[in-house]
Amino acid sequence: MSDAEIARGPLHPPLPDGTGHGGFRPEEIDTGTPHPARMYDYYLGGRDNYEVDRIAADRVIEVHPQVRLSARANRAFLGRAVRTLVDGGIRQILDLGTGIPTSPHTHEVARASAPDTRVVYVDNDPIVATHAGARLTDADRTGFVLGDVRDIRAVLAHPTVRRLIDFDRPVAVLLLAVLHFVREDEDPAAVVTALADALPAGSHLVLSHATEEPYEEYPGGRVDVTARDGVVNVYKNATATLNLRSRARITELFGPFTLLEPGVVRVPLWRPDGEIPDAEELNNTIFYGGMGRKD
Repeated sequence: MSDAEIARGPLHPPLPDGTGHGGFRPEEIDTGTPHPARMYDYYLGGRDNYEVDRIAADRVIEVHPQVRLSARANRAFLGRAVRTLVDGGIRQILDLGTGIPTSPHTHEVARASAPDTRVVYVDNDPIVATHAGARLTDADRTGFVLGDVRDIRAVLAHPTVRRLIDFDRPVAVLLLAVLHFVREDEDPAAVVTALADALPAGSHLVLSHATEEPYEEYPGGRVDVTARDGVVNVYKNATATLNLRSRARITELFGPFTLLEPGVVRVPLWRPDGEIPDAEELNNTIFYGGMGRKD
């Protein structure tokens, strides 16, 4: 699957309301507060979101029109990273903060070349659970857990995780656009440390994270304080705040995982398989990303 196929966004219709698809009842889903997963779905052109999410997302787009560019670039990064993992022999993936299912999904990308890959998706939004139940899971090799990365030990102990993931064999963990919703006082580094403690040697961490920093190779780059504050303020009224971090701090979040080439870079620069964007576009792509390995 090409970057373009992965980045172009959802290819599915919205699910109907109700419980016919085995999900949550409508009254169990908070539709009165914007949720980052549903806002992200909207950035990608999806329809699995509510009016409150679209209003909040449109406010972000108003002050930072390039947010959709960043979402697509991050999605393409996921595809390249998963292909790299599978090509390197990884057959178990834990996708934390998966968000609204978007095709091609992580397991679809992985199984294009390794059909035996096992994938567990984790998210804290009940609507994601509803959609995951209909689109992502099968009885043998794919599962979904309603859980929160801020309680990573509970996630790792969940019966679905334990059924599908063998912690005696290398595991790849995806933390794509997740840790910037974890505040410093909630200790995002501790999430990575707990993962490293649970995983065997040969396991991998793939992480992407939003930044306020300008792209270091763009001469016209600067911190747009108005846009930054506008975006952050929108997320203050969502179910999770947005916590932008520097490239140096994002690099620190890899903790005990040894960074692989090319290190922490703007996501389009991570092992690109197509045309490389120019410096201005890289400046407007606000995600840094990288892959680390546990030795």
